[in-house]
Amino acid sequence: MSDVVVVQADYTNPVHAQALRDVLNHYAKDPMGGGQGLSQEVLDGLPAALAKRPHAFSVLAFVNGEAAGLVNCFEGFSTFAGKPLVNVHDVSVVDTFRGLGLSQKMLLKVEDIARERDCCKITLEVLEGNPVAQGSYRKFGFSDGQLDPAHGRMLFWNKYL
Repeated sequence: MSDVVVVQADYTNPVHAQALRDVLNHYAKDPMGGGQGLSQEVLDGLPAALAKRPHAFSVLAFVNGEAAGLVNCFEGFSTFAGKPLVNVHDVSVVDTFRGLGLSQKMLLKVEDIARERDCCKITLEVLEGNPVAQGSYRKFGFSDGQLDPAHGRMLFWNKYL
């Protein structure tokens, strides 16, 4: 049996900071994360950069003490609800730990934090070609963001600077 621990990351904790780097870089190397590892400069500075943002938080999963999963989140604001929201920016489970329900456990921790912050909703983006992630998110209660079927689903667009 595996010992699973899910915690909100402390960016100043060296173990948490390294887990964040390792799991995020693992995700970046995956085709669903872009297929290319992050630069050492980004990895080195990431925990401190996140710690400077009061509306950022991360959730980590450890299995038998080994970094196994990560969810990075940022608080935003819903003008329609007049309340904060949480946007899930990254969700990653290391290959060797998939199938243990870690994404569900980490999302539950994210939901607990969102409720503590009196948030009205949790949002996320998912690639159209990632049915495994979509299934996990649906299982957790997410929907595809359709307000009115006549207008279709919401789309997430980027403009890189």
